[in-house]
Amino acid sequence: MDIWVDAKKLLSIITALFLFKRINVNLLLFNFCVHGRFHCVIYLQVFNAKTAELLSHHQVEIQQKFPKEGWVEQDPKEILKSVHECVERTCEKLQQLNIDITNIKAIGVSNQRETTVVWDKTTGEPLYNAIVWLDLRTQSTVERLLKRIPGKNKSFFKFRTGLPLSTYFSAVKLRWLLDNVEEIREAVDDGRAMFGTIDSWLIWSLTGGKNGGVHCTDVTNASRTMLFNIHSLEWDPELCQFFDIPVEILPKVRSSSEIYGLMVCFLKSGALTGVPISGCLGDQSAALVGQMCFQDGQAKNTYGTGCFLLCNTGQKSVFSQHGLLTTIAYKLGRDKPVCYALEGSVAIAGAVVRWLRDNLGIVKTAQEVEKLAAEAGTSYGCYFVPAFSGLYAPYWEPSARGIICGLTQFTNKKHIAFAALEAVCFQTREILDAMNKDCGIPLNQLQVDGGMTNNKVLMQLQSDILCIPVVKPSMPETTALGAAMAAGAAEGVGIWSLNPGDLTAVTCERFEPQINPEESEFRYARWKKAVMKSMGWETSEFGDLFCSHHLWTIPMI
Repeated sequence: MDIWVDAKKLLSIITALFLFKRINVNLLLFNFCVHGRFHCVIYLQVFNAKTAELLSHHQVEIQQKFPKEGWVEQDPKEILKSVHECVERTCEKLQQLNIDITNIKAIGVSNQRETTVVWDKTTGEPLYNAIVWLDLRTQSTVERLLKRIPGKNKSFFKFRTGLPLSTYFSAVKLRWLLDNVEEIREAVDDGRAMFGTIDSWLIWSLTGGKNGGVHCTDVTNASRTMLFNIHSLEWDPELCQFFDIPVEILPKVRSSSEIYGLMVCFLKSGALTGVPISGCLGDQSAALVGQMCFQDGQAKNTYGTGCFLLCNTGQKSVFSQHGLLTTIAYKLGRDKPVCYALEGSVAIAGAVVRWLRDNLGIVKTAQEVEKLAAEAGTSYGCYFVPAFSGLYAPYWEPSARGIICGLTQFTNKKHIAFAALEAVCFQTREILDAMNKDCGIPLNQLQVDGGMTNNKVLMQLQSDILCIPVVKPSMPETTALGAAMAAGAAEGVGIWSLNPGDLTAVTCERFEPQINPEESEFRYARWKKAVMKSMGWETSEFGDLFCSHHLWTIPMI
């Protein structure tokens, strides 16, 4: 029997997998998912590889930190400790299933891509908390950097990086750390500092850490830093000079599927000593692979904390004229070609449901939002723009803030719940419209994955608003599958074939549009009007309250 062990997702998603010699096991050690305002939960789930049947699971809760308004952090040491615990507990459960863990053959990692960590290579200690991808503290840093660009053009580096200058990406987070944390500046000056996204921190730690750990990342994660040339597939010296970041602290960039190093055992049993870590993909790329979108024009949309629509453009890097990102989809082997994708990134998707629960308290569980929305059946003219972290694609407008408009005395929490789900669908419609314009060939259906796809009201709304079918695989966490495929297919491992004819077909649920296109267009036009009203709320003066342009010291939290 073929088995996988999967995991769920955080604000710094990480996924690791083990593949058995005789029994294929995808052991997703840690895939973090926000669970409440102040905590994240690591979910581990064991699936049958052919049926996606859930066989076992484990979870560990970690704390999420909000030191100031707009700041989001996690403790890298707590993440690593939780990984150790998850591996231990999951291996125990595998043994209870009579699976011999001495047959474990390979490990892979997947992570949310832009979360930034700096650590000391001599002590193995992080020098500050991880700054999470949707953290907003760098807004004034971005504005300061824009002053050095001709015409303050946010897209000035787009043809090298595929990205606009934004608080989203790792380079500005790293610049903020260098400007504001004395301990990090001293470590850089002394040659002790290492930078990485969460994948780098974990691979380095799991392969020995200060005792010879491998400092690397893969092309998909590197392409989200704004320091990486997506054509040469190398760190760009001019970009590093612009951000004033020393190349020496950056990890070596590798393909998404190769042996990076060997696991240093931390289990009581000692079973994982010498097991190769052989796969690494950013979460959205992993989901693209897991959805088997290997052909030009194939696309998937992942609904998690945020919402991410990726369309495979093959070996050609397509640059958007409508606010999308150009990113690396995958490079599945050292000698294999790199493939690119167009991406639409939405900051707030599942997070809006948690906001209704944790901030407004109108529901006690996320599942209640679906029930309330189903009872309402309409927003009754209420529109919700959840621009809590500004607006990402296609606007890239950090000054926007969340609004709820169209309220009347009749409006109640059911209508607001409906409007919240509808907002996720409208945001997807915006990025899908942009993608259709850039690609020239409109999608005739949308493949979806992620935790929110369990919400049937949301999936039906999405089909209604897009006016095309929405197709959901029976196993929604396809990040797990993508990570498994990358690690298992690596040279020197070779237990997973990526030939299309060898890939197992995935069973799907299909949602068809149930409203007429005229109604869909009317609701979408009202949404766009609401979006315009959400813009321009913030000013640079507000951002300066959080981040000084002068050097100052922040203690490690």
